[in-house]
Amino acid sequence: MKKHLALTSFIWLSLAFCANAQKASLKPFQLGVIDELKSTVLNETRVLNIYLPEGYSPDSAALYPVVYLLDGSADEDFIHVTGLVQFCNFPWIDLLPKSIVVGIANVDRKRDFTFPTTIEEDKKATPTAGGADKFIQFLESELQPYIQKNYKAGKDKMLIGQSLGGLLATKILFERPDMFNQYVIVSPSLWWNRESLLRVTRTPITQPTTVFVAVGKEGKVMERDAKHLYRLLKENVTPKLQVEFDFLKKENHATILHHAVYDAFEYFDKLRKSKPE
Repeated sequence: MKKHLALTSFIWLSLAFCANAQKASLKPFQLGVIDELKSTVLNETRVLNIYLPEGYSPDSAALYPVVYLLDGSADEDFIHVTGLVQFCNFPWIDLLPKSIVVGIANVDRKRDFTFPTTIEEDKKATPTAGGADKFIQFLESELQPYIQKNYKAGKDKMLIGQSLGGLLATKILFERPDMFNQYVIVSPSLWWNRESLLRVTRTPITQPTTVFVAVGKEGKVMERDAKHLYRLLKENVTPKLQVEFDFLKKENHATILHHAVYDAFEYFDKLRKSKPE
């Protein structure tokens, strides 16, 4: 009996030693870097989760497109969208040029992604709402110059936004379209302020721009507004503007983003490969 207990104790001690030795040799799995930008416009420091593509080097002459991701916190959309970007970069997939991803971590998304509303119920439900103009100023005057200065950023800039992020992306497209040349607008919350954004006068687009609008089975209002946005854009299609619409009938508001972004990458790739060399 004593021999059995001694052997059992030895085995457990050996396993514990091996486990501790294994833990000591573990290394963190790194997906990107965490940067911070102190914003004068917003009067706060913003966290940036940044993915740098394979082969990226500060000393290289290579420049990369930049994907700006709203809702870009680590516990929101940064990890799975970055995974899509990395997957689409594989040579045997080749759907997307190697790109930098800038995930903008949230502080108060209802404040940053909405413009002022006249609806009393919305004012009560979201008392901090209405800061979109400031946030857009932050994107344009602080964040984009910071990325251009500190990373190997090229001229192509994509914006991805869903829900309230899609509302903000639509506002930028309508008012400051040249901030980005590719827009992925998913399930935009265009119901905000009784759909007033769909009635504003839009700024003319002066550079080649591609817009991908997607919505799933998300209720009458969300689906109607997304289709309305697509029709508005199609009415104003010029050689500088290309628009695509994607109705994902198997997806809902919670599940749509991943599939929609992949479809957007496929559409952008089709346009890219159709251009003459």
